[in-house]
Amino acid sequence: MKRILVLSDTHIPIAANDLPQVIYDEAHKADMIIHAGDFIDISLLEKLRSLNKVVVAVYGNMDCIRIRKELKAKEIFTVGKFRIGLIHGYGAHSELMETVKSEFKDVDCVIFGHSHVATNIKHACVLYLNPGSATDKIFASKNSYGMLEITDKKIEGRIVEL
Repeated sequence: MKRILVLSDTHIPIAANDLPQVIYDEAHKADMIIHAGDFIDISLLEKLRSLNKVVVAVYGNMDCIRIRKELKAKEIFTVGKFRIGLIHGYGAHSELMETVKSEFKDVDCVIFGHSHVATNIKHACVLYLNPGSATDKIFASKNSYGMLEITDKKIEGRIVEL
C-alpha cells in the first residue's frame, strides 16, 4: 500500500512560520507528498523536497514568480494503476468543484485546493480530495490535511483534522 500526504494552501510564512510538526511526522512515514499550491514562498517546497520523498506539486494563485516558473498549473501523474489529476483551483469557491471537474478527463482522482475547505467525495467513480489547509482557517473552522491510500485495487482519501 502507498501512503501519500496531501497538502494545499499552506501559505508559509503568511499564515504560519512553518507547518505543524505532525505534518513532518506524517511526511516521514509517507511514500510521497502532494501539494496543491499556495506555498507562497519557495522555501517550503525546498524543505519538503529535502525530506527525500517524491514531491508532486503545482502552483496556486498566491504563489510567487519563482514557484510559478518551477511548477506547472496542472499535473497528471500515475501511482500504481491510478491516474491522478492535480490542480490548485481558481474562481469562486461556490463553483470550485465544477471548475476542477472540467479540468480533467480520464482520471481516477482529482486533488485540488484553493477553498481551504476539506473535501473527500466520490462522484461518477472519481475521488475528489481537497486537503484543506494545515495553517490557515480563513474559510474553514478547522485546519486539516489529507492522506491518500492506494493499493492495487483501490484509491481512498482521508481528511485529518488538526
